[in-house]
Amino acid sequence: MRKLILAIGMIMAMPVAASAADAEAGKLVFNKCKACHVIGKNAVGPNLQGVIGRKSGTAEGYKYSEAMANSNLTWDEATIKEYLADPKKKVPGNKMVFAGIKDPVDEDNLIEYLKTLK
Repeated sequence: MRKLILAIGMIMAMPVAASAADAEAGKLVFNKCKACHVIGKNAVGPNLQGVIGRKSGTAEGYKYSEAMANSNLTWDEATIKEYLADPKKKVPGNKMVFAGIKDPVDEDNLIEYLKTLK
């Protein structure tokens, strides 16, 4: 009976472990961003190093659209997730031409990767 309870507990824990965001997988998702974003410096898009927790429109030395500069967002996980799904909907008038990441798992993994860029 004890073994059965242990086995059931392990099975119930599996989906939780399998659904955890993966920074390494997020690094691969980041390949979609590399056309415009370079880690450690501004390029076509702003430097994303340290983006988690940063106020929108504040990466030093980057020229933001008026919409982004005035959006008054803080890039926490929930806000970035909304933005990644549909950048034009979250900040109308921003200059990012990316259509968005439609897979929620990819979004979570990308956010987990961005959290490592301090």
